[in-house]
Amino acid sequence: MFSRECAMFEWFRRRTSAHLAALSQASILGETASPPCGKYQPLHKYLKGRFATVVVLKMSEIEDLLGFSLPAHARADREWWTVADPHTPEGDYSRAWTRASRTAEPNLTAGTVVFEEGRG
Repeated sequence: MFSRECAMFEWFRRRTSAHLAALSQASILGETASPPCGKYQPLHKYLKGRFATVVVLKMSEIEDLLGFSLPAHARADREWWTVADPHTPEGDYSRAWTRASRTAEPNLTAGTVVFEEGRG
């Protein structure tokens, strides 16, 4: 029994050491477990915390989550939701759902956005 306990302790020690080393390396490189999404972080957090495969939000609900109004383009231009800002590698706003492993499909007429998990 003693050798089995030692083996389990050794396994746990090695696993913990590897995990701590990985965390240390990430902090040295300035990486985080959940990359920041700027002022769109509340939307990211909300979507990441949903277990449903499909989440439908009214644009007004998204604004309530964020605490500010969406840009005019978000309400008028479908590509704002489906194509990242061409002037940046990936806009903070699109990272909010892409880093939550979701796609965004707006219905501009209804003023809603469908965030679907696992596509794309």
